[in-house]
Amino acid sequence: MIYLANSLTSPGIGMVIWAFLIFGIFFLVLAKFGWKPILSAVKAREEMIKGSLESAARAREEMKKLQGDNELIIKRARDEREVLLKEAREVREKLIADAKGKASEEAEKIVEKAKTAIEREKAKAMSEIQQQVTTLSIEIASRIIGEKLSKTKEQEELISQYLKEINLNKN
Repeated sequence: MIYLANSLTSPGIGMVIWAFLIFGIFFLVLAKFGWKPILSAVKAREEMIKGSLESAARAREEMKKLQGDNELIIKRARDEREVLLKEAREVREKLIADAKGKASEEAEKIVEKAKTAIEREKAKAMSEIQQQVTTLSIEIASRIIGEKLSKTKEQEELISQYLKEINLNKN
């Protein structure tokens, strides 16, 4: 046992040569047949990782660009909405002003028609009142005259006086 332990901790020169020889052969076989495929696989993986990183960077840049575009589109939409709302307010105010104008014109027309109708009715009422006053005056005068005409001299004076008043009223 001591021999085994001793041989493991301090190998013999033959063992070292065989280890170097086997390692050299293994290295040559690996260099001849395995190194190129391993290097090409590592290089392919490196290229794939590099491509993925570039693709991710491009995607990140596109996302930033799209976010900028989205913000610009949102801003334009808000501006457009504000313009549309302003136009709608202006149209509403114009319609209200037009309606008020038309309503005041209609009201003025109605007031003018009412004034004309009132004046017409007033003139008609005054005419009727004058006719009634005239009729009443004639009736009263005929009664007074009928009572006072019993005296002939007084009758003649009264008739001549009424005739003079009528002539004066006509002129």
